[in-house]
Amino acid sequence: MAKILIAGCGAIGSELAEVLSAKGHDVTGLKRKPPLSSPDSVRYVAADISSPADLADLDSDFTQAFFIVSPDGRTEQSYRAVYETGLDNLLAKLPKTHWIMVSSTSVYGQTQGEWVNEDSPVEPSHITNRLIRQAEQKLTALNSVNIVVRFSGIYGPGREYLLRQAMQTPAIQQIPPYFTNRIHQRDCVGVLTFLLEQRLAGKALAQCYVASDDDPAPMWDVVSWLAESLHYPPPVVKAGAGLNKRCSNAKLKTLGYQFQYPCYKDGYLELIGARG
Repeated sequence: MAKILIAGCGAIGSELAEVLSAKGHDVTGLKRKPPLSSPDSVRYVAADISSPADLADLDSDFTQAFFIVSPDGRTEQSYRAVYETGLDNLLAKLPKTHWIMVSSTSVYGQTQGEWVNEDSPVEPSHITNRLIRQAEQKLTALNSVNIVVRFSGIYGPGREYLLRQAMQTPAIQQIPPYFTNRIHQRDCVGVLTFLLEQRLAGKALAQCYVASDDDPAPMWDVVSWLAESLHYPPPVVKAGAGLNKRCSNAKLKTLGYQFQYPCYKDGYLELIGARG
């Protein structure tokens, strides 16, 4: 059994907490506003990680920790509060803890439809993505066992933006294809659980993994399929503009992770069915 801290308990962090506690681990979740009702097996602590005072009474003997934060907004100030100040505060409090950080494939700057993986150049142009990248570098430099997981676009219950878009006959770029990358939020929890279990089993791990499903697909194809499945009119063609990248999950799959939702159709069919 490991003593685990989850810093950031939104949809992914709270589900991860329940999964890990069910496996017998001692789990504490940090959240600015803890849920009013939660499993007895998960202890929640109300804390803003950007405030050292909020962390003063936090236990300092966690062996494992997850960093799964969400900024308040899309501003530089909001990102600095969690990826800079907040991370610094946690690392000062827990200098010997082994970390797994949730990052984003937005740190890649590639825009020509090329494939990217863990070894691809990382040169984000926007300040918010640069702050995420700096947090990655800080964490991995601190300890060679610390891991960064770069999730692509997360979808699932409560994350149904593309479903809503497909219902509005949107204008979508068709040529050249604008590739999109995604991962179901249950696979996010699955990947984080899998990596922790591999670490606790003593397996040598890399410091970075790209977590995205098997099917980087053109946005035109995704939205057209969704519209058809929802019985709505297809999208209209928008003049071609930029391209995008395609994310490879080869390293994660080679390690042994099996995706629950390997294709966007698998996950979205479930969401469509849940709509009744």
